[in-house]
Amino acid sequence: MAIHTAKAESVLKEGMAVESTSRGFIIRADEAENIGGTNTAMNPVEMFLCSLGSCLCIAARMFATWQGIDLKEFQVSVEGDINPEGFLKGREVTRPGFQEIRTKIDIRANAPADRIDELVALIQSRCPVSETIMNGVRIAESHVAME
Repeated sequence: MAIHTAKAESVLKEGMAVESTSRGFIIRADEAENIGGTNTAMNPVEMFLCSLGSCLCIAARMFATWQGIDLKEFQVSVEGDINPEGFLKGREVTRPGFQEIRTKIDIRANAPADRIDELVALIQSRCPVSETIMNGVRIAESHVAME
C-alpha cells in the first residue's frame, strides 16, 4: 500500500483566531480571552486531545467490525497536563508540551471481557495519533518570507 500524504493549511485571522482547512473541511481555533483570544473556538491543545480521542473512536469502530464485535457504545475521555509557562517563557522553565496525557475508554459491546481487552489493545497499538504521540515524529520545517 502506498504512503498517503495528509495535508492541512492554517491561516491566522484576526487576533488569535485561526482557520484551518483539510479536504475542504474547516475547523477554527482560538484562545481564551484571558490570554488575548476571543474564546470563539477550542485552542490547539484542546484540539490535539480531541484528535487523539477521535482517532481512538474511529479505530474502535473499524477494528470491532473486522473482528465481528458488535460495538454498542465507545467513548474516550482524554485529559493532559501542560504547564503554560513552557509556552510563555521557554524550555528553560519547563517543556512547552504535555507532560502526561491520560485516556479513559468506556466500552459496551456484545463480547466477553477477554475479546474486549484484545480489541482495546489493538486500538491502542494501531491508532496513528496515539502512535505519533508515543514515538514522536520529525517535523521538517521550511519558511518563506512574504511581502
